[in-house]
Amino acid sequence: MIYTNATKKALKLCYKAHMGQYDYNDIPYVFHPLHIAEQMQDEDSTVVALLHDVVEDTDYTIDDLIEMGFNSRVIEAVRLLTHDNDVPYLDYLEDIKKNSLAKTVKIADILHNADQTRLDVIDDKAVYWAEKYKKALEVLGN
Repeated sequence: MIYTNATKKALKLCYKAHMGQYDYNDIPYVFHPLHIAEQMQDEDSTVVALLHDVVEDTDYTIDDLIEMGFNSRVIEAVRLLTHDNDVPYLDYLEDIKKNSLAKTVKIADILHNADQTRLDVIDDKAVYWAEKYKKALEVLGN
């Protein structure tokens, strides 16, 4: 992970925003964006990885990120990665596919989410999500 001022600001926000959230296995959610960020190769992708679920899963907004001074490339990628439930999932992925920064983070996000070794039980829900992630990766060209 690259520790620039923007990265440090994103780390702090990521931690604060996801405080008290847990994944399906009762693991603090913040470990997910941290895992994605550690795979990134540059500042913008690291920052986007840290922030990729902040707007979708917390009370923070895109306007909050703009006010915090994140650059326009980061803002646009986070905007694309924030899934509006009124937008069909495949349309959401098609929009992400057009932005290399958002696409890079989304592929890493999907690969981490699809890692069934993170799960305690492989149930019907896990099988459903595995199939959905497989299709998503195909749409994204990975």
